[in-house]
Amino acid sequence: MRGPRRDDRVRINERIRVREVRVIDEAGQQLGIMAPAQAVALAKSKGLDLVEVAATAVPPVCRITDYGKYQYNEQKKQRQARKHQKTIEVKEVKFRPKVDLHDYDFKKRNISRFLHEGDKVKAVVFFRGREIAHPEIGRRILERLIAELTEIAIAENMPRMEGNTMHTILSGRPGIKKVEKPSKPEREPRPEVEDDDVEMTAEELAVAAKAVADEDAAGTAPVIEIPAERPAE
Repeated sequence: MRGPRRDDRVRINERIRVREVRVIDEAGQQLGIMAPAQAVALAKSKGLDLVEVAATAVPPVCRITDYGKYQYNEQKKQRQARKHQKTIEVKEVKFRPKVDLHDYDFKKRNISRFLHEGDKVKAVVFFRGREIAHPEIGRRILERLIAELTEIAIAENMPRMEGNTMHTILSGRPGIKKVEKPSKPEREPRPEVEDDDVEMTAEELAVAAKAVADEDAAGTAPVIEIPAERPAE
């Protein structure tokens, strides 16, 4: 039968090369400070190993134990720690300048769900061709999104252009009600909607740009409060 795979980061028995160590026996009792050779001999007399458990202590702390069982328990602790570790993902949700109301609402609901599940969301507007000359259309989509989700979301940055895209990052407000992520989808996921991948016509762009300008002039555009940008993590 093969022995347990050795973790080279943990020194055991003759691999413990220091002048003296503090020894704890298999029952958890302190045996005091002694030379490693003496401690190894004591461990072997009991059919056990001398395992260094605190290498940075002065002197290093070693425990008399079964090395295989020690490894198993350490791996079990690591698995439990990973199980309870929270991983925050950044979900990307795409919009087009000519997104219709139905698809906008569908994607807004997805963003709300992601935030309630503890993730962040990168909302992105993609521009094609002549559309890029009218970034205000994409900006208005993102500003509207931020305003309508203000009760549960914080915008980490103002909508900004990067190449042919404009984006903002949304994170959940402190105290937002969290829900568990489903382990399996309860229903078939809806196919990704590309918001009509065809470039907007000049006439459509003119109408959309005029609507944005009219909102600005009338003062009916969403008022967005953006907190100071956080340093990059």
